[in-house]
Amino acid sequence: MKLLVTGGTGFLGGALVPLLAEAGHALRLIGRSPSPEAAALGAEVIQAPLQDRKAVRQALAGVEAVFHLAGQVSFEGSDPASMYDLHVQCTRVLLEECRAAGVRRVVLASSSGTIGISREERLHTEEDDYPLAVVARWPYYLSKIFQEKTALRFHRDGGPEVVVLNPSLLLGPGDLRLSSTDVVWKFLERRIPAMPTGGLSFVDVRDAAAAFVSALTRGRPGERYLLGGANMTFADFFGRLSRLSGVAVPSLRLPSRANVAGAWLLARFHEWRESEPPISEEEVAMGEHWFFIDSQKAVRELGFAPRDPRDTLHETLTFLERHFRKAPRPATVADLG
Repeated sequence: MKLLVTGGTGFLGGALVPLLAEAGHALRLIGRSPSPEAAALGAEVIQAPLQDRKAVRQALAGVEAVFHLAGQVSFEGSDPASMYDLHVQCTRVLLEECRAAGVRRVVLASSSGTIGISREERLHTEEDDYPLAVVARWPYYLSKIFQEKTALRFHRDGGPEVVVLNPSLLLGPGDLRLSSTDVVWKFLERRIPAMPTGGLSFVDVRDAAAAFVSALTRGRPGERYLLGGANMTFADFFGRLSRLSGVAVPSLRLPSRANVAGAWLLARFHEWRESEPPISEEEVAMGEHWFFIDSQKAVRELGFAPRDPRDTLHETLTFLERHFRKAPRPATVADLG
């Protein structure tokens, strides 16, 4: 099958493109960055932004299905317009051109944060509504919600079949841009001042990529699929990272409101000093929420099979230390508990 992949040079794309090539698909990529790795696999690479409608139209020539992975992961609220342009406007243009080109199916990479965010501890499923009130101040998740709504509207209005996949925090080896593993990097650099009181979900990027391959043929049009490998409180998550890396967990433990207020004060202090805070106030606020999800729908319908989360955490740390810290691993790495 002839496929187009947007965002194929990113963290998820780096895991997905080799799987598609191995399955025998003819691949074309479009994005701002060159991709010698994809070219080495026989993929055609078009170097152009998604805002270039003519390039998008050319990239879709002869294509039967599209994997739309292009996006920007940023939890700071400084530039909501660029988030909306990339995630919503570019998706709208892509789908308009897909409809004109006769593309049969689009597999959209969204986020579990369009479903699974709440102020209290609970497990979220695809039946949950969009958490608009919770994410109203967070442009990344808000723009991803509107991206989903745009794509699913095209599906309902007679456009290409749309299947939405909602991976949680992507971890594992290969994130050279620290686009998704940034929270682990901040932990290693001791940039997290206090223990968050909420919880997160994460998934190995390689397991998520395998689910995307399956969605090409097994995903039901118009459906969303949550992809999570493990749900952990931040205390458990950072505790496991500590045992693997030898880096101590944040010792300061404050009530949720105090954590948020402290982050606000820290941000104002760094504004006064014209310096960068170790962590943004938006990230601290997110850490006071719960991102727990149930992936059983993807297990049943896509054959999603997440690996042991200990392996994911171990390989994430190994990759980050090799490529960024360049430090020998401490003896405590042997403790995988």
